[in-house]
Amino acid sequence: MICVVNMGILLCILSCNKNSQDKEKENFDSVLLKKNTELQLSGEYEKLIELNIGYLKKAAKMQYKEGKALCYLNIAEINISTENYEKALILLEKAGENLKDSESGYHKAVLYDDYSQYYSYLNLIDKGIMYNNKAFYYIKNAKESALTKKLLPRLYLTRGIYFARKGWFGTSLKCIMKGNKLENSVYSNCMVAQYYLIRHQLDSVRVYMAKTSEMMHKQKVSDVESFWVYSAMGYYYYEINNSDEAEKAFQKALEMNIKTDRTYSSKVYFVYKALAELYKKKNDGGKAYYYLKKYMEEENRMATARMAAMNRSTENFISEIKPESDWHRNDLPLAIALSITALTISGIYVQRTIKTQRLKKRALKQETEELKSHVRAKMLKEVTELAQKNDSSFLMKFKELYPDFISSLLKINPDLENSELAFCAMLKLHFSSKEIADYTFVQHRSVQQKKYRIRKRLNISGEEDIYDFFDRISN
Repeated sequence: MICVVNMGILLCILSCNKNSQDKEKENFDSVLLKKNTELQLSGEYEKLIELNIGYLKKAAKMQYKEGKALCYLNIAEINISTENYEKALILLEKAGENLKDSESGYHKAVLYDDYSQYYSYLNLIDKGIMYNNKAFYYIKNAKESALTKKLLPRLYLTRGIYFARKGWFGTSLKCIMKGNKLENSVYSNCMVAQYYLIRHQLDSVRVYMAKTSEMMHKQKVSDVESFWVYSAMGYYYYEINNSDEAEKAFQKALEMNIKTDRTYSSKVYFVYKALAELYKKKNDGGKAYYYLKKYMEEENRMATARMAAMNRSTENFISEIKPESDWHRNDLPLAIALSITALTISGIYVQRTIKTQRLKKRALKQETEELKSHVRAKMLKEVTELAQKNDSSFLMKFKELYPDFISSLLKINPDLENSELAFCAMLKLHFSSKEIADYTFVQHRSVQQKKYRIRKRLNISGEEDIYDFFDRISN
């Protein structure tokens, strides 16, 4: 009888201990993910790395492999979003190693969701769908918790996006609607609106943008979510030809991007492109050229500075997991093997990316040249009209069109007066003597005399055509 009682007490103690450990692990996951998300949305990458290093060590002490995997996945996610695929793959594989014998459906679902995102960024949508299916399998077999409830709708939304990219719009909409029904957040409603934008169903876009806007005013929304919403609003207003509201929305999206320390710079260059097209449509060549240039600069910036920063941070993270005294002795060979695999995949991807970038740059260069021509033609028209009106601002605007022209003349003769410079500017624009006389309200003979004086002042020989002389200056 005593043995039975003792056995019961022992089982009770073991059960209580297990429950205590389970709660500790659940708390580990929820607190880590909450803090990680906050830092990710604010763009504080160094703090995010430090956070996960700390939790990685904590998980090791707890002998909590799933917790370690979660740390690897957090860093992998930020590397995926910044297109740092080589290191992302190392970290994904490391997480997979820790989850190899795990019975946690939730953690495996997160792993396969991240793999899905990884292949999506590589434009390998079929593989993205395959891993999304695996994530669904594990999440549906996982123990229900607050974390599983949060992940499930995102899996539906992701699947819907993939299906839309494949052109499977019917099933895409079902998945997106399912995700939105489960989550019903600013983000999920915005995704529905974006689906309808792709399908050019503008009445439906209006409905979901209204829902999104209403939710933004009723609840606290992160700046990153605001960025997505304002971007979608901009595209919507652009589609319905409301240029002013589109401009406001896109500019607001840019503000959100700056506030979040450019957390989603990989997406913001689409906003620059949209603004360039918007201003081109509004016949504002100057701003169109400005934003097209920003678009090109952002692409280059993404490929250099931001990647370098992520490399430094992630290298620090990886260095923390290498020491043999803290980790298994076979980690380093594994990391080397994974690096070789990653480099192989990365090499293939880089070749493909270089080819794509060349084509894109060629198209952008052509578009830039067209915009430059458009801007120049518009400025020339404005300057010509000012000259014809004998407007006092003519010379100032002329300097914007030909910024080096006046300085070139002053190098020849520093004593030239403003009236003489304005006269030279009109000759640069190929106005005839009669036209100059008409526009400046003087006699034709006076114009001829001015031409003669200008020849003397600028040392123009009698054999050289005066218009040819000015054509050669500051073209």
